[in-house]
Amino acid sequence: MQVSDAGLTLIRNSEGFRSTTYNDPAGIPTIGYGHKLLPGESYPNGITEAQAEQLLASDAAVAGQAVERLVTVTLSQSQFDALVDFCFNLGQGRLGGSTLLRDLNAGEFDAARQQLLLWDHSGTQVVPGLQVRRQAEFALWGANVSAPQTA
Repeated sequence: MQVSDAGLTLIRNSEGFRSTTYNDPAGIPTIGYGHKLLPGESYPNGITEAQAEQLLASDAAVAGQAVERLVTVTLSQSQFDALVDFCFNLGQGRLGGSTLLRDLNAGEFDAARQQLLLWDHSGTQVVPGLQVRRQAEFALWGANVSAPQTA
């Protein structure tokens, strides 16, 4: 399964576009639509939106591969897209060790969806941007309830 336009739009809207390198909240050098710079990667003159789109497509594909590897049940496109955004934002390690994934792989789709909303903190503080992002994932997850939800 590949991330859809709706999933890419969620990532774009959540990350925003920046043409020059900046440090994300964790201090990681980042550019474009949330692309974390890899070792040896440098954009001293910045990037265009077209270049950012290429990086986004590649990064979303990596997140999608992680979702496919970690999830053992059949997902709807909207559930997959929501999880790709989650994985893009937090990383496959966080998804892999989460109650969200455990609930999902146990076939508890509603419980897994509710788990998305718990990932809106930094330490003990709710981060408004994360809260909005998790709510958008929650909404996207439920956008296609007629799709099969069993393996």
